Amino acid sequence: MSGIYIHIPYCKSICNYCDFYKTASLSSVEKTVLNIAKEIELRKDYLDNSVVDTIYFGGGTPSILTMNNLKMLLSTINSSFTISKSPEITLEANPDDLTYEYLHEIRSVGVNRLSIGIQSFSDSDLKMMKRRHTAIEAEASVLLAKSSGFSNISIDLIYGMEFSTNEQFNQNIDKAISLDVQHISAYHLTIEEKTTFYLYQKQGKIREIDENRSNEQLLILRNKLKQNGFEHYEISNFAKPNFISQHNSNYWKQVPYLGIGPSAHSYNGESRQWNIASVMKYNKALDNNMLYYDKEVLSETDKFNDYIITSLRTALGINIGYVETNFSPYLAQYFILSIGKFLKNNDLELDEQNLKVSTKSIFLTDYICSELIYVQ
Repeated sequence: MSGIYIHIPYCKSICNYCDFYKTASLSSVEKTVLNIAKEIELRKDYLDNSVVDTIYFGGGTPSILTMNNLKMLLSTINSSFTISKSPEITLEANPDDLTYEYLHEIRSVGVNRLSIGIQSFSDSDLKMMKRRHTAIEAEASVLLAKSSGFSNISIDLIYGMEFSTNEQFNQNIDKAISLDVQHISAYHLTIEEKTTFYLYQKQGKIREIDENRSNEQLLILRNKLKQNGFEHYEISNFAKPNFISQHNSNYWKQVPYLGIGPSAHSYNGESRQWNIASVMKYNKALDNNMLYYDKEVLSETDKFNDYIITSLRTALGINIGYVETNFSPYLAQYFILSIGKFLKNNDLELDEQNLKVSTKSIFLTDYICSELIYVQ
């Protein structure tokens, strides 16, 4: 099995926290969509005839796509690849883009999973983040999606914002639970360079959240969602039974995927490659039936480190047997020696052959990963 990711690098406005590749200039949308279709055809052999079971439209803001755009891209994918009988097809959307008509149309062409970028149900939070929608529109978008027939809805929330109170955060979780969505992705705010928040931080307008309050919010989030039937299956993701994101789960399982569009990444088990992060250069290359990308061939150490980092973030954890079978004795021995102190401190726990981060040490996941990967 394999997956296809389509990056739509356009937004009507740029949020203050976002460091993904995107542009607010929409004049080239139609040209880029045509070239994305061309890239799909040019790269039809990348997945080596593997059956595609997930298709994910991310961004940027994929909900700016017209119905003709979406139909054309899905038609091109279907004619270029072998698609499973019931693929998971996800579209990321902004709340203010969703209308009853649009939701019905995207369902009619096969989109069966909706990921709505809500981020917060607080107007003050949304204004600070420079989101285009309001709290009322956020709630309404979920209700509209449900009434339009969507039964697999994910929403994004952001926590760890110094300017947002714990009370507001609690209200965000309660609202999400009350809307009865099937999946929640909750990301800790990270202030990245080249974002407006980074500039605000330099100017003293905002600051990083206190670590203790950050940890407290993660525990609140985890406990509340668990009490309401959600599984914490990956460090930033929670799902009701049978509603785990298949596409994202494939990333963490090292399943091959093809990334299409400006800045999109691809992985086939032996190498990674990534398209140029420039709409102009991307389009110029495709206009000449060429691809503009960089590529990295993965060493055994790269593969080992990828496995450690992605697996330890999940509820399944690291399979010790997999490490011993798929990597050299040297790396397997390094791994066994490295986990000792974390087992002793109960930061890691062993469930048969699977090694997982303990609940009490969930905040230490990134640190533990950094200690287990092999650095030459």
